[in-house]
Amino acid sequence: FFGFLMVLTISLLMQDAVMEPYGGEVFGMCISETTKLNAFFGMGTLVGISSSGFLILPRLGKQRSVKLGCISAAVCFGLIILAGFTANGGMLKGSLLLYGLASGVLTAGATSLMLDLTAAETAGTFIGAWGLAQSMARGLSTVLGGAILNFGKLVFPVPMLAYGTVFAIEALGMLLAVWLLRRVNVEEFRDNAKQAIATVIEGEID
Repeated sequence: FFGFLMVLTISLLMQDAVMEPYGGEVFGMCISETTKLNAFFGMGTLVGISSSGFLILPRLGKQRSVKLGCISAAVCFGLIILAGFTANGGMLKGSLLLYGLASGVLTAGATSLMLDLTAAETAGTFIGAWGLAQSMARGLSTVLGGAILNFGKLVFPVPMLAYGTVFAIEALGMLLAVWLLRRVNVEEFRDNAKQAIATVIEGEID
């Protein structure tokens, strides 16, 4: 689950470092326009988080909701790339709105799943571990996003291909997160956690 959170967060946030330059360099947007791009993503995220708790999580369950969010996000990256090839600013904004919705769904599902993978007796330890995974991933996502973009500009003569490489890797990361999620077993975690906690308590009593 630690690895899943790392991959998920990196893939989710890598675009933060490149989205505004993407709008300026590929779409010819001015600074005031590029700064508004994050607003579309933010609005979609808020709607996704607020609605998924009532509409999606109760129907699909936590793991399936996260899977839906990851796959939807991967599709949205494809739309963002397509928008760049067509230089369609409206399509870019719409894709970011949809990407925000997908992000909200998977964020709500992953947070709920995180609580399931936390034992009450050692809540601080597990929440700290999951928080550490997300914090590390946030830092790495910015570094990786910029590094991949610079590498892409060295390899490809067209800026669109360099930016597209970043978004394509994010899409692959989302699919990798889905594969890692399949290996997460809540019941097995609870059994192992109970056994480990019982062993520690027995050792303290002795």
